[in-house]
Amino acid sequence: MTGAALLRTALVHHLVSTGTISDPRIAAAFESVPRHVFVPHVPLQLAYADDVVPMKQDEAGVLTSSVSQPSIVALMLQQAAIRPGDRVLEIGSGGYNAALLRELAGPGGTVTTVDIDADVTKRARALLDEAGYGDVVVVCADGEFGVPEGAPYDRIVVTVTAWDIAPAWLRQLRPDGRIVVPLRLRGQTRSIAFDRVGEHLESRSTTMCGFVSMQGVGGHYERQEAGLTFDEDQEEEPHPEDGVLTLRRERRWSGIQALREEPLLDLYLWLASTLPGYCVLSGDDWPWVAAIATADSLAYVSTRPGRDDFHVELGCSGHGPNANVLMDRMLQQLCAWAGKQPTFQVHAVGPELPPGFHIARRHSYITVRWEDC
Repeated sequence: MTGAALLRTALVHHLVSTGTISDPRIAAAFESVPRHVFVPHVPLQLAYADDVVPMKQDEAGVLTSSVSQPSIVALMLQQAAIRPGDRVLEIGSGGYNAALLRELAGPGGTVTTVDIDADVTKRARALLDEAGYGDVVVVCADGEFGVPEGAPYDRIVVTVTAWDIAPAWLRQLRPDGRIVVPLRLRGQTRSIAFDRVGEHLESRSTTMCGFVSMQGVGGHYERQEAGLTFDEDQEEEPHPEDGVLTLRRERRWSGIQALREEPLLDLYLWLASTLPGYCVLSGDDWPWVAAIATADSLAYVSTRPGRDDFHVELGCSGHGPNANVLMDRMLQQLCAWAGKQPTFQVHAVGPELPPGFHIARRHSYITVRWEDC
């Protein structure tokens, strides 16, 4: 075995042993695709590390293209459940993921990958050819509009952070087809596998992830005020003055214990679903935490040591004249959450919406509903 082959086998063993890969077909695809070919500027050890490899930055130093972390790639491939013979569209190119998709689709399937950046598609085309995947179709275009020439697709896999489900993606997805997309919701990105059910989408699985942001027509933004981040559709949400965090701090505790290493993102989304004025507090002196704001006050999730070294107790802190009111609201929802898990639906703007928390986007409404564990 060559050095690259040994490292590739070691990476697959790691992904299988940690439970990231449970499908033998996905393990075989990772064994077959030479990742080092798609990241020729890094040493072999880094090419087969379970880490993202940056490929291109813009003038401000913001990452615009990368070869994604293998464990995230594997999780999304499992969500996609690509079958032999599937027609697959990838939104966001790089080459490596397209090669994995090609292995899974098999001789009877097709893979088309599209990216808005001509440098990215030129590189992807050359590296796919070098790795032996010359039949992958590479298109330089705005991924917001898909690639209608190859439609309908059985699977669409989006490998950039999206704010919305583009109408073209739904049109180009076969009835009962599946789209896997890293969707940005209230300051967090989740890879969600949606199945097309009639003219709307219903989630089947979700996992936390991180990707470079979509460019072009589907680009998006978050509004930042005084260290607080608001989503694109929260234009009317109030925010306090910059000095609110210098005001006297009040603290309350809930008695709820959480594992110290447990991500609280489901809780944060629950708070976003139930509390007006929801935002994210972050900065040099502050962690990324869920918050609620008014024009003069702020409250945010806090933790303190729990019953043992493995747990923390959840609570909240507040600043400003109405801090106690905000903390009361937050504590009520901390207690009401009790480990509920979210499901998601996407409907086009216009029709009557199902019950749930609705996030308005440019082309759709994303509905969040909660189920008990």
